[in-house]
Amino acid sequence: MPPEVDPDYPGVVLPREGWTRTRVGLGDPGVRFDFDAVFGRRARRVVDLGCGNGRYLILSGLARPECDHVGVELVPPAVRMGSLRAGQRGLTNVKFAWGDASEFICERVEPGSLDEVHLYHPQPYYDRSKILRRQLSPRTLLAIWAALRDGGLFVFQTDNPEYARYARENAGQLFDWRPRKGPWEDAPEGRTQREQVARGQGLEIFRVEAVRLPLAEAEARRRVAGMMEPDFDANKKGFEGRGGRPGGGGRGRGRRRA
Repeated sequence: MPPEVDPDYPGVVLPREGWTRTRVGLGDPGVRFDFDAVFGRRARRVVDLGCGNGRYLILSGLARPECDHVGVELVPPAVRMGSLRAGQRGLTNVKFAWGDASEFICERVEPGSLDEVHLYHPQPYYDRSKILRRQLSPRTLLAIWAALRDGGLFVFQTDNPEYARYARENAGQLFDWRPRKGPWEDAPEGRTQREQVARGQGLEIFRVEAVRLPLAEAEARRRVAGMMEPDFDANKKGFEGRGGRPGGGGRGRGRRRA
């Protein structure tokens, strides 16, 4: 019987005897995540913050068996869906964890231990009472910088122009900010479901591959101290006027940290 093809995910569904377990717990609060124990080996480490249904993790896990992948997501159905699909493909180098991705990167990752951090289409939050939930902030930017090894890669993507501007102006102080033009070579149709939806609506996708700058920790902290908090105006009204799901941006500046 030929392998089953799942049109919404890369790869093929293996016979049941080839399935593997891809769920993992984060452990007690404040305890460092032990990659070596989880995967049973020492390998390059890739983390997806807010991984959603895991389409990118599965794509990368299939293409790069030499890398270990961890996705952290707060929405339980997305974690269940992604972990099931990865398990059906027999991926032993991909793990999904339920939890707060910002807390994970800020509290649970050993400094200088990651090779790549990915953040795709973080929620812009239009309600003024919720904007400080925005995932990309001075605190998380410093945590991402600290978690990456020298020369490590931070991949960021959004379809919200103001989120893209905020990321460029702030993350650009800790990373060599390298915007990309055009689709990803490994996924011309889109690395994530959100990217596919946004492109179908004719929205511009802002893609960046940023390399960690070789700064002293004191200098990195000094730069972060002058960064803006992410309270920019995401311009829900203007974005909806373009026919898209809320996620675009308008004009507005962030609030400088106290």
